[in-house]
Amino acid sequence: MTKHSSFPYLLVLPSLVFFGCFFVFPIAYMVYLSLFDWNFVTPTMNFVALENFKTLFADARFRQVVVNTVIYTVLTVGLTQTLSLLLAVALNKNEKIYTLTQTAIFSPYIISLVSISMLWMWMMDVDYGLLNYVLHLFGLKEVAWITDPNVALYSLVLISVWKSIGYYTLIFIAGLQSIPKYIHEAAIMDNTSPARKFIHITLPMLSPTIFFTGITSLIACFKVFETIAIMTQGGPANATNTFVYFIYEYGFKFFKIGYASAAGVVLLGIVSVLTVIYFKTMAKRVYYQ
Repeated sequence: MTKHSSFPYLLVLPSLVFFGCFFVFPIAYMVYLSLFDWNFVTPTMNFVALENFKTLFADARFRQVVVNTVIYTVLTVGLTQTLSLLLAVALNKNEKIYTLTQTAIFSPYIISLVSISMLWMWMMDVDYGLLNYVLHLFGLKEVAWITDPNVALYSLVLISVWKSIGYYTLIFIAGLQSIPKYIHEAAIMDNTSPARKFIHITLPMLSPTIFFTGITSLIACFKVFETIAIMTQGGPANATNTFVYFIYEYGFKFFKIGYASAAGVVLLGIVSVLTVIYFKTMAKRVYYQ
């Protein structure tokens, strides 16, 4: 192969074409559309420059969407990571009963979100739902799980945590089993307490797994759509509306493509900034063997 051979470039060309068609072009086209007032039907596209962004930031409904998305993301990521890690520590044993438990916990992850949404709609029904039936058994007052604006968003957080916890638990178990046994054995010989062993050995050795699960769950929360579309349609009173459903509403229900694209650009910017901050802050705390 000569010094200026084009062969290496030909090898990466398919990947570059794929990346350009399915990543660069859609983003560039979304930014382009955000500068126009277009209803998706007529061929006329009116150039409005940054007017869509000005309208977006002045929209009280959009500001509530941002708050809803932040609350949903913080609660879901925090609860999922914490509970998955604790479950992984408890189930990190090679006995058959623990293997069966791991399988049972993972099973919700492979069920489609449509089926899960239908199941939880029945369980959260005010009059006939299983959750309110259990509350009645303990003499507690019924809860309007998905029709009360003060409760509905937290109900969606509950569903998201229930679905995801098995997946992240298995990832944490794999991370725990990759920690060399001699390290824990040395800690036991040194009479280290279980709490100190968990804080000073397990957590640092598990930091690459925590880093991976943190960034993937963060991005997944910003993309939540199916459960909202099926269970609440953003309601009641915009209480469960999040970024992606807001974009869907304005793009495909109200046919305001430019406005929806502007919201998409803002979402892209927020996710990009958070990802960079996460990498900058967490990368220094990750320990690789």
